Amino acid sequence: MDNQDIDALMRVIPKLVHDPTLLSDPLIDFFCDYIESLGGKIPESAWDTEARSWAVDTYDYMDETDSYNVEEEEEETEIVESDIELDESYVVEPDNYLPQKMGDPSVEVTDENRNASQEAEIQAMEAISEDKLEEAVDHLTMAILLNPKSAIMYETRASVYIKMKKPNAAIRDAIAALKINPDSAKGNKSRGIARAMLGQWEEAAKDLHRASKLDHDEETSVVLDKVWSNAQKVEEHRRKYERLHREEKYKEIEREQVRRRFKARAAYLKAKKQEQSSSSGSQGGTPGGFIDYNKILNDPDLMAAFKDQEVTVALLDVMMDPASLAKHQANPKVAAVIATILSKFVGPN
Repeated sequence: MDNQDIDALMRVIPKLVHDPTLLSDPLIDFFCDYIESLGGKIPESAWDTEARSWAVDTYDYMDETDSYNVEEEEEETEIVESDIELDESYVVEPDNYLPQKMGDPSVEVTDENRNASQEAEIQAMEAISEDKLEEAVDHLTMAILLNPKSAIMYETRASVYIKMKKPNAAIRDAIAALKINPDSAKGNKSRGIARAMLGQWEEAAKDLHRASKLDHDEETSVVLDKVWSNAQKVEEHRRKYERLHREEKYKEIEREQVRRRFKARAAYLKAKKQEQSSSSGSQGGTPGGFIDYNKILNDPDLMAAFKDQEVTVALLDVMMDPASLAKHQANPKVAAVIATILSKFVGPN
């Protein structure tokens, strides 16, 4: 064996010692056979089904009707998400109405329209003070159509929709206001409260936190406290079940690896049995013969040949891969040794 072969063995052996289950990989069954042929024994731990440190890529050649036993797959665990205890005092039924009228931001606003818009806003504020919310919305809609570039008009109408418990309408107006003025504290506040009314706790918390940073007020602080608590519970719940689903996915992958492993092992043993049967049949139906090792050990020519590194490496290669026999027979020195060994073959009595 050359230094490269020795280095390879030095890398592989510690791995097998550390994790005996590697020996159960069907791809190295030939190595297990070699160990057993020397009188060695494969440890029971090599077949520990709980240790799953390797995976067989694919072995599709085994029929479903095969008589070999394959480890039954574990039943999948159904993950049922528990309910979260939340403060839903802000939550209302969603307003699934047709969207309200919005202004055209491309319209050029004249001084006349701007003044008329302000007059409509004044009328809306008077209606709000008298709790005439529908009337206030009408005035604000007129103000928006006259001056669609005013973020204040959208902010005010959004706050009225919140009082009317129409969160979706409020969100649409808040978004329009934020498009005009991204740093609008009232726009963020209205959208945050509206999202809380819809139970969108994490999104609501982000909006209210930003509104509080832009312009802190008591109402925003009170709502944010409740919304933040709910948002944290939702995030913890989501992370918990994301982790559980991820763990279950890994378990399923492991179950599939084990199933393939035993399926491949069964297929290998079946093929090996068929090969042995074919070998026996080719010898006239007899159970086969064996090599008389005493004759080999007492043959001085063979013992001398075994000291030749080239011959030893070739014989080891043939033992591990019988298909390599033809390759090595091209070497006269190796072919002569193989022929001598085969001559020591003794048929059955």
